[in-house]
Amino acid sequence: MNSLWVIVPAYNERERIGATLAALAAQTDTDFTLLVVDNASTDGTAEIAAAFRGPFTTEVLTEPEKGVGSAVDTGFRHAISHGAVHLARTDADCLPRPGWVAAARRALAAGDGLACGRVIARRDEHGPAGRAAFQVLVTLAAAFGRWRPGHRGSEFRAPYRMHAGNNMAITAELYQSCGGMPRRPSPTDRTFLNRVRRTTPAIGHHRDMVVENSTRRLRAYGLAGTARWYLDRGSGPRTADPR
Repeated sequence: MNSLWVIVPAYNERERIGATLAALAAQTDTDFTLLVVDNASTDGTAEIAAAFRGPFTTEVLTEPEKGVGSAVDTGFRHAISHGAVHLARTDADCLPRPGWVAAARRALAAGDGLACGRVIARRDEHGPAGRAAFQVLVTLAAAFGRWRPGHRGSEFRAPYRMHAGNNMAITAELYQSCGGMPRRPSPTDRTFLNRVRRTTPAIGHHRDMVVENSTRRLRAYGLAGTARWYLDRGSGPRTADPR
C-alpha cells in the first residue's frame, strides 16, 4: 500500500482530464496511488479516468455532493482511511510538471505539514499576453491576501502566503487536525489555508513544485472579472464554474 496518494477532483472534464492523467504518468516519481474523485459528472469524465492505465494504481470515486470542497474532502479522507500518510492534490484541468510529485514528497519528508507550489499558466490555452495577464493577477491576489486584515490575526501561527489548491501536498495528520477542506463550492483555498495556519507554522513554499494552471476563467470572465475572482470578490453575475 502506497503511503502517498494524489487526489484529483473532477467535474465534467472530459476534454482535459486525459492530459492531466498523462502528466501524472510522466512524473519522475510514480510511487503513489492516484484517486480521481468524480463530482457527479455527466460527460463521461469518470469513465475516462477508470479506463486510464498508468504506472501506478488508479482508483475512481464518485462524490454526489456538488462542490470542489466536498470532492476534495471525500478524496482525502478516503485515502487516509486506506493508509495514506502523505497527500497531494492537483485538478483535472491542470498539468503538473514532471518533478511535481518528487518535490512534494521531499517537502513533506523534510518536515513540512503543508507544502505549496508554484502555479503558472498552461501554454495551450492562451498566447503570451494571456499568460502574462494570468501571472499578474496571481501576483496581485497574493499581495492582496497578505494585506487583508482577516489574514493577519494573532490566532495564525504562520504568515499568509497565497496557495493554490491545485498545487499542494499535506500530511494526513495535519489534514485531520486542521479540520480538512470546507465542504462547499469554490472558492475554498483561503479558508483551508487559514485552517492550516491556525494549526501549525510548518507551511513550506517550493518553487520546484510546479503546476500549469488552466486560464479558461480569464477567457470566460475577462480580465476584470478574473481579477475580481482572484481577489476573493466572487464571480459577480457569472457562474462560479467558468465552463
